[in-house]
Amino acid sequence: MLELQNICYEVDDKNENKDILKNISVKIDERFVAITGPNGGGKSTLAKVIAGIITPTSGRILLDGEDITGLNITERANKGISFAFQQPVRFKGLTVKDLVTLAAGKDINVNEICEILSEVGLCAREYVDREVNASLSGGELKRIEIAMIIARGTKLSIFDEPEAGIDLWSFNSLIKVFEKMHQVINGSILIISHQERILDIADKIIVIASGEIQTVGTKEEVLPVLLSQAGGTEATCKALADKF
Repeated sequence: MLELQNICYEVDDKNENKDILKNISVKIDERFVAITGPNGGGKSTLAKVIAGIITPTSGRILLDGEDITGLNITERANKGISFAFQQPVRFKGLTVKDLVTLAAGKDINVNEICEILSEVGLCAREYVDREVNASLSGGELKRIEIAMIIARGTKLSIFDEPEAGIDLWSFNSLIKVFEKMHQVINGSILIISHQERILDIADKIIVIASGEIQTVGTKEEVLPVLLSQAGGTEATCKALADKF
């Protein structure tokens, strides 16, 4: 279980302190949790604080009761936290097989790698020996990144707006991957997203605006309210930006 206790994060903005996160306190122990809210509300910053990319100004982060606030991103990764960026990194010279093996942290055979690639909707024969370079699309890269996270089998997998920069076909495929992960993962998935179809998979939705938690609840409690505020006609919840 992940627990955030009074997490604050400030930056120096023209010699003045600017609050990005304000006393964020929440527990995450469900299988699939989505964080949503208007752009600039602090969602991605909170994800990076959890992953150890950013150090909070104050507050504590507990993972299964252990205080990990002072740990860096590598140390948190070793504790079982994975982070997927909005724009996956391309690794020239490394193949998909290399990356999945590195992510697993142990030697795994080609059959095991192919099984993992199949879980994210990639034809293993076509991808296992491909180099992770500019020839891969954004959707392919994101699925490979998810395959790496599945190979790691972490306690907490964080995805920062996985729908960013991919086409509709790739997004539809991505939704199927997350639906499958929701069923089989032995940990928690935390996704930052505006997309209704992603929010609709979540066990819990956390709404953040102006650096503060506005509401926390099940999708049955929160999603209808979000859609109503957004006008109920868009497939995205970005219209919430004007509602807080």
